[in-house]
Amino acid sequence: MLGWSLVFFLVAIASAALGFGGIAGTAAGIAKILFFIFLALLVISLLMQILRGRPPRL
Repeated sequence: MLGWSLVFFLVAIASAALGFGGIAGTAAGIAKILFFIFLALLVISLLMQILRGRPPRL
């Protein structure tokens, strides 16, 4: 999921550089949403591993 977030971020940067503001804004918004979903799933995963008694694997 983090990979997709980076892809949309790069699309946003490239389209902003070429002057496509609408596409850049949409791609940046999608990248932001995917990044926060990734962070939420990471925190949930770490909490579940801690509650199970296993040390987190990073």
